[in-house]
Amino acid sequence: MHDTGMYLIIAVVVLALGFDYINGFHDTANAIATSISTKAMSPKIAILLAASMNLLGALSFTGVAKTIGKGIADPAQLSNGMWIVVAAMVSAIIWNLITWWYGIPSSSSHALIGSLTGAVIASAGFSQINYGGFISILKSLVLSPIIALVLGFIIMLAFLWLFKNFAPAKMTRNFRAFQVLSAAFQAYLHGTNDAQKAMGIITFALVAGGFQDTMDIPLWVKFAAAAAMALGTASGGMRIIRTVGRGIMKMQPVNGFAADVTSAIVIGGATYLKLPVSTTHVISSAIMGVGAAKGFNKVKWDVAGRIVMTWIITLPLTAVLAALVYWVLSIFF
Repeated sequence: MHDTGMYLIIAVVVLALGFDYINGFHDTANAIATSISTKAMSPKIAILLAASMNLLGALSFTGVAKTIGKGIADPAQLSNGMWIVVAAMVSAIIWNLITWWYGIPSSSSHALIGSLTGAVIASAGFSQINYGGFISILKSLVLSPIIALVLGFIIMLAFLWLFKNFAPAKMTRNFRAFQVLSAAFQAYLHGTNDAQKAMGIITFALVAGGFQDTMDIPLWVKFAAAAAMALGTASGGMRIIRTVGRGIMKMQPVNGFAADVTSAIVIGGATYLKLPVSTTHVISSAIMGVGAAKGFNKVKWDVAGRIVMTWIITLPLTAVLAALVYWVLSIFF
């Protein structure tokens, strides 16, 4: 039994780090799509910047990891906790790869949380869901893109008013320089929130398997998750970068900077409150808000609608997928 537990925890760590790696190239667009689309940075430089800042951000905080680790269910109360995590990780990875292949900026956060919830229900029933924690996480996932949309609209209107008398060429030159800083800061914040999710999952499995008693994040888990996300980011994700950076609206440096500032505020605030948010949803919504401030016809609403539809279906579909994966594993193991 002890050997089985050891093999399972190794499988969990490998899958969680694989998820973090995929999350890195899947969500690279969140921090750098606007900078690439406005030519503030070349794709290679932007991706390297995002990778290094993601690594730094991932090592800085653990609050979101603890929320993920205990918000949905109590790992100490689950008899098959490590199998639950295996099923959840397999489901989330499948969904991320499908949406990456089709260039759809879906949420890795939604995929992970939906998968974990579905696997817990399949194993232990609805009674084992921590509804208070789950609703708190769900609220942050739902409200954050709405806040980003409204805030992006307000910030872009403020920029249009403040810089209305500036020459367009000077505006473009100055805001391209600002975008390098805003992209770096946004990549750092992406690490503080997104990398925490794999840390929380691994620690969830460690507690469920009896390898530790608390949700304190071990140092090796921090470094492993941070490195996996940074490596994934360094490998890039140009399919999604094209959708986010160019598909939603025609981007100029001032628009990109406004979207970066908006998403940095929302993601930074969520990290401070120890709440997971979808960085994909936040930046996409910020771009929509910024575009709407210039005129509703500036936003490609058909692309935006496709993104929103993916947001809506990810949680329920990944929950069902994870439940199916858990049932298949229970048959063979």
